[in-house]
Amino acid sequence: MHPARQKVTDVDQYLTLFPEATKEKLEQLRELIRDCAPEAEEVISYNIPAYKYHGFLVYFSGYAKHVSISFPPRTIMQTFHDELSPYVSSKSTVQFPLDKPLPLDLIRRMVIYKMKENREAKP
Repeated sequence: MHPARQKVTDVDQYLTLFPEATKEKLEQLRELIRDCAPEAEEVISYNIPAYKYHGFLVYFSGYAKHVSISFPPRTIMQTFHDELSPYVSSKSTVQFPLDKPLPLDLIRRMVIYKMKENREAKP
């Protein structure tokens, strides 16, 4: 069974499910998100870590060979399309391989962009 399929109740528990290389990247993502969005509420949604700030802001998850961040779709993936081209991505998720450094500046800008987008969204 993949670690993420085990039912978790909080982010600390989620992080314990992964080998050290994956856990290290997940902790980097968590720290970056908390730094960008200190007011965001940390929750578990779809059995993965998520942050709520005027709606869902960002999710992150771990896998055997990569970590992922996901954003509720609006315009974020199109806005950062060119910068995301080196990575496997979909309409809402980006995969970052474990054997390469995380693009922390890019992720930071994406989280800040999504915060603004969420604040400006019509209810």
